[in-house]
Amino acid sequence: MRNSFCRVPVPLSSSRADLRIAVLADSDTRWKWGALTARRLAPGAPAPTGYVLRGRATPTARQLGEAGVAAERGPAEVTCAGFLAELGRQHYDVVVLALVGGAVQAVLHGVRAMWPHPAGRPVLVTGYVGVVYEKLADGLLLRHGADLVLANSRHDAARFRAVYRGAGADPDAVVETALPFLDGAPHESAGGRTHRVVFAVQPSVPESRTDRAYLLERAARHARLHPDREVLVKLRSRPGEHTTHLEEHPYQRLAERLPGGLPPNCRLVYGNMGEVLDAADLLVTVSSTAALESLHRGIPTAVLTDLGIREALGNHHFLGSGCLTSWDRLDEGLLPAADPAWLAAQGVAPGAADPYAAARARIAQLLGPGPRAPVAPYYTLATAPGYLPGILARHHLAPDGTPLPGAAARAAGESGARRWLRSHLREAARGAYRHGVQRVAPVIRRLGEL
Repeated sequence: MRNSFCRVPVPLSSSRADLRIAVLADSDTRWKWGALTARRLAPGAPAPTGYVLRGRATPTARQLGEAGVAAERGPAEVTCAGFLAELGRQHYDVVVLALVGGAVQAVLHGVRAMWPHPAGRPVLVTGYVGVVYEKLADGLLLRHGADLVLANSRHDAARFRAVYRGAGADPDAVVETALPFLDGAPHESAGGRTHRVVFAVQPSVPESRTDRAYLLERAARHARLHPDREVLVKLRSRPGEHTTHLEEHPYQRLAERLPGGLPPNCRLVYGNMGEVLDAADLLVTVSSTAALESLHRGIPTAVLTDLGIREALGNHHFLGSGCLTSWDRLDEGLLPAADPAWLAAQGVAPGAADPYAAARARIAQLLGPGPRAPVAPYYTLATAPGYLPGILARHHLAPDGTPLPGAAARAAGESGARRWLRSHLREAARGAYRHGVQRVAPVIRRLGEL
């Protein structure tokens, strides 16, 4: 039977200035990574066209604006089937998939269904926003099939290739790069004094209310011990907004209940992390990717051990970095010094050569004369018949990667009034879900402990 989802091959441009790039993201942080990656891959090209995948973590306009990366058009909110339909209507040379692994897998199979034979399909690029400290094999194999799987460091590139080889998957798509937002002015020491401390919090690490309240109390205590310092608690989202992970215990609420409140020189802040770091003399975190931004700029960076060094926290990634320490030592005046060899292995050593040159060369090669081979993910109905169909079904795709009946039509034919109604219903549902996670679940958990 003829596949009506198949697209006619389109010749692709090989000129960097003429490249058309699309970015599909599913959260605010992944939008920032995807859009900046697109600019690094094609610095002379127009700004990418943006799309955000409809879901629990769909970012607000404020969150997208705070990322500081504009798109030529969009970002427009789409479903997976709707984005695939866009690929059938629009010509893109490169598509950056800034998504969780399951969503990447769905798009890969959708593109495979659209271009089942060698053709002028877009080059598909994916990767990770920051530190990869959990679900390494699962996430990597879900991303297999993309033309480029970007690794943020030499360390990650070796790990990624080892996973693919171990599973019998082709490791050639792995390309070593660096985090695209490692920039900003180098840190200038203020005469050995620390004037501004930034505590970069995370939505889900640590998870418990007790641990999060402890960290906030220690930040406030540090401010009281050092009245000459300004302590900024850098938050990811405002109340009601969503990130990759939903916060069960937002720091805003914990601050309201903090005994004695926050001292005058300690406050909650939002904004672009790069701008917050511009005036920072010390960055403190549990395991945030902000630590890598800070280290790249030469800012003293502390990765906390107060709650242990544990895989669940992600701070085990910083073993050997020289950054692991505690609030007690910071209170005493310690400024951690990072190990240069560790920085180089993690791709955050300042002054390194262009980390995207290899990726650009690979894309230029793929955009050269001749068609590209069909997308070939590791997971197929032959290798994972009990896993793959469920992943695709969550994105309204059939086991062969084609949209389920009505999925593409609903995405394309939705009226403005229906979009407005759906948006408000979705926000109401998100609010109910957030209320359940942040209010009801803790009460039920406490009752269960009686």
